[in-house]
Amino acid sequence: MEKLRIVFMGTPEFAVGILDTIIKNHYEVVGVITAADKPAGRGQKLKYSAVKEYALDNNLKLLQPTNLKDETFLAELQSLNANLQVVVAFRMLPEVVWRMPKLGTFNLHASLLPNYRGAAPINWAIINGESKTGVTTFFIDDKIDTGAMILSKETMIGSEESAGELHNRLMTIGSEAVIATLALIENGTVTTTIQVDNADIKTAYKLNKDNCKVDWHKSAAEIHNLIRGLSPYPAAWCFFKDNGEEWNVKLYEAKVISESHALPVGQLITTKKEMKVAVKDGFIQILSLQLPGKKKMAAHELLNGVSFSERAQAE
Repeated sequence: MEKLRIVFMGTPEFAVGILDTIIKNHYEVVGVITAADKPAGRGQKLKYSAVKEYALDNNLKLLQPTNLKDETFLAELQSLNANLQVVVAFRMLPEVVWRMPKLGTFNLHASLLPNYRGAAPINWAIINGESKTGVTTFFIDDKIDTGAMILSKETMIGSEESAGELHNRLMTIGSEAVIATLALIENGTVTTTIQVDNADIKTAYKLNKDNCKVDWHKSAAEIHNLIRGLSPYPAAWCFFKDNGEEWNVKLYEAKVISESHALPVGQLITTKKEMKVAVKDGFIQILSLQLPGKKKMAAHELLNGVSFSERAQAE
């Protein structure tokens, strides 16, 4: 059995949950690598990554390279004398980095590989209406999320579950998968399975303004999946148009009403308490949303102060 000396690489909140579990299981973390500080918000103050905050709070050795091939960084990384690197939601590593430790570099990915390789696996599993997902650990190679798989853990996706809720569950499941992977590597009993590509593999594309926009001509189920698959971040969006005005609206929570009607697609129907949009196979009832310059709120709260005409349209 070889005592592990781990360098951990990660940036967002998801990675913090994994790092915390590694520390609490008494593994030695000799260094943490995270993204450089970025200006954020209206004041453009430098914002620390969630992993940096955790590393500082726990007195962990911290490196924030802007260039992963920089010789000063590589020398510093080498000097940590790690024999294993663990990567969770970081960035693509150059070969000189992932080959450095004797026991290799493994990644935790929030999908059942080979499906949903890429930047947003949690979101796309819900957007595409999957009934199950999970996490996979694998040894990194020279492509993105294609390396030899170590183990995976599966979970069902609730029919109303949001990306935020699934994110939090996968963080716990992912923590268990990482600890199980560390035990296999430490005991020298790790075995791997090569990923097999096929034409049916689904990709977790990077989210952008275009693929987050609601297309009201799709089915109620597809629209509902998009809204919950992007909630709470970055949020599905659309335009509300009424009386010559237009608002860019973020949608956070909705439900499907299966009901036949003869209304045009996109018609916005509101009462004092309820807001729904006509779609081809029913209605999407909007439960929470955000208008420009306002805070996120329940639809009935918004309708207390804002009224829409019968010509109001969602586009």
